[in-house]
Amino acid sequence: MSANVAIPAVLPIAGFRDVYDVSGIDRALHDLPAGTSDALRSLYEKMLKLGGQRFTVKPSAMPALDELAGELPNFGEVLEDIRKHLALCLDSADAIELPPMLLLGEPGIGKTHFARRIASLLGTGFGFVPMSSLTAGWVLSGASSQWKNAKPGKVFDTFLNGDYANPVMVIDEIDKASAEGHYDPLGALYSLLEIDTATRFVDEFAEVPIDASGAVWFATANDAARIPDPILNRMNVYEIEAPDAEGAARIALSIYRDIRGAHDWGRRFPEAPGGSVLEKLAALSPREMRRAISTAFGNAKLAGRDELQVADVQDGRAAKRQRIGF
Repeated sequence: MSANVAIPAVLPIAGFRDVYDVSGIDRALHDLPAGTSDALRSLYEKMLKLGGQRFTVKPSAMPALDELAGELPNFGEVLEDIRKHLALCLDSADAIELPPMLLLGEPGIGKTHFARRIASLLGTGFGFVPMSSLTAGWVLSGASSQWKNAKPGKVFDTFLNGDYANPVMVIDEIDKASAEGHYDPLGALYSLLEIDTATRFVDEFAEVPIDASGAVWFATANDAARIPDPILNRMNVYEIEAPDAEGAARIALSIYRDIRGAHDWGRRFPEAPGGSVLEKLAALSPREMRRAISTAFGNAKLAGRDELQVADVQDGRAAKRQRIGF
């Protein structure tokens, strides 16, 4: 387990949970038949080395949800529900427990950014599962060790290599998952989204059960019609509207601070950009904002400045409209 686990002041360590049985892994390792892949053998050895115990987190005070609501005003409904569930945790000995949540809305309005901010605020670790990936069929539950280049899925990997027994898991663009032959890429969710069955989740590569019941699930999507009803029925669905101009400016400021705070070079820039810069950023979607802000920081640095100017913000949409002539 990492010796330097960053934990927000209001979210102290509450206890520990075994996410897998070490003695069971030891037996599985010794029972491996000859010819078993070296990757599976190495995985069991790693599981024994890391041990099965992980931290669980319980709030000691309500996280700064009001601040987040100010940054992302179009997520008010989902934040209010999160507040209710966290209030129950505060008044008990329970670790963080939230129902699976689906954030539904147009592309680029900040759904993934919101999920990342919640993960950061809760401080329980983070697993990101991009279902639009070409390998989405295996990304959740892994692929059999008998396949060449097979490996565990993202869920198993997050629990194995993370520090927490209740990480935030984000399934990005769940409606983009495409089936490969007769394989259902969302099949693992039928058990993972139910606490009773998630306690013994079996990754297809690892072939040993782990307790994934502590995961906090968020999914993002553009079109609910492309999501199987059994999955929808297991999640609380929130329709996220595009922010107004004022809300878009708040989101731009949040993303600016997010990027600035994630890099050492960010300390050279002010905590907030000028009003004219924010106004230009507010005309973009949150997805475009992130790209534009990252590029703007680079443009400013190349110009020898430690603050953004309007000219540093490039509208990626305009660049896409340009055509190269021959």
